[in-house]
Amino acid sequence: MSEIKNYTMNFGPQHPSAHGVLRLVLELDGEVVERADPHIGLLHRATEKLAEHKTFLQSVPYMDRLDYVSILSNEHAYVMAIEKLAGIEVPIRAQYIRVMFDEITRLLNHLLWLGAHSLDVGAMTTFLYCFREREDLIDAYEAVSGARMHAAYYRPGGVYRDLPDTMPQYQASKVHNAARVKEMNENRQGSLLDFLEDFTNRFPKYVDEYETLLTDNRIWKQRLVGIGVVSPERALALGFTGPMLRGSGIAWDLRKKQPYEIYDRLDFDIPIGTEGDSYDRYLVRVEEMRQSNRIIKQCINWLRHNPGPVITDNRKFAPPKRDEVKSNMEALIHHFKLFTEGMHVPEGEAYAAIEHPKGEFGIYLVSDGANKPYRMKIRAPGFPHMAGLDEMCRGHMIADVVTIIGTQDIVFGEVDR
Repeated sequence: MSEIKNYTMNFGPQHPSAHGVLRLVLELDGEVVERADPHIGLLHRATEKLAEHKTFLQSVPYMDRLDYVSILSNEHAYVMAIEKLAGIEVPIRAQYIRVMFDEITRLLNHLLWLGAHSLDVGAMTTFLYCFREREDLIDAYEAVSGARMHAAYYRPGGVYRDLPDTMPQYQASKVHNAARVKEMNENRQGSLLDFLEDFTNRFPKYVDEYETLLTDNRIWKQRLVGIGVVSPERALALGFTGPMLRGSGIAWDLRKKQPYEIYDRLDFDIPIGTEGDSYDRYLVRVEEMRQSNRIIKQCINWLRHNPGPVITDNRKFAPPKRDEVKSNMEALIHHFKLFTEGMHVPEGEAYAAIEHPKGEFGIYLVSDGANKPYRMKIRAPGFPHMAGLDEMCRGHMIADVVTIIGTQDIVFGEVDR
């Protein structure tokens, strides 16, 4: 009788549940995964090399395209690395705005993760609910930057401009009549802060809706409990960060352990898991959404009562005000030099890391005193998580591979940077 051998199967590179351009070579014994070999690099865009040929300011929009679900978080680490090298002081109001938008970005990330993860596992409704909330937050992105996705809003020394006093309004059309548009514009009558405050008041109820659909749903639990278990020791050894590490029970969060900007002034909790399985990572991220909502509320309250500058007044790194450019020759020269030649960052090297929605996102920057980075290296949180995929998949079924990719919250823009 002939011996039955393991066979290999390609999962991707265009698989609907691969969350990007991923090719997995699965070695199977029947339907059980014996080995999973991730083949990455199919999306490689050489971001780190491109940055060496662009001025410091021109590279800000490249950050948006790394993890294109956590746009402003990527920018934050990059501008912090420049600020560390150049010794730039960031105005306190700009720090609060950055933290508020970091947490809005965390919500945007987790909402897409929850919708896509549940869709992979077979739950359709959550996906539609999550996108309903994402619309409001993307409108906040659009209000400050003019772009719905690739905002390019952070700058070395602060943010591009202060928060707007008005929100864009919906217009009557064939799809929505005047009465419906009036209803849709109800929470858009005030400033951006008013709009966000209204959102933070509504959001906890929405999270309750997601939990009603999923948390005690027996099919959801059957698909997630005990799947992709990672012990605390292995999570540390593999270089996991963010919810992947906290799901295994290790309370490591840069916002608490190495506070940056004004996180040490804010009141919030760090959720951690106990079992290290996909279900725990789900619970950790859902609770993170509630904590981000708390942080946004605190930032709104502070920003309402504390006006001030939102970018440094050092003209070597930030442009002068528009009216100054039109009336002052020196200001015009500063403006011209900054946008043609770019800023010159002092010689040295710096590493800046933030608690990105997916884990520790870091930028290692080397400057030789020129107007471009000499070297840039990105520490993307998804890369070590992808490396742990083989270990997490072994002994599980093919259907569980989809769950494990979902629980890792992978986006290949940063993995294949």
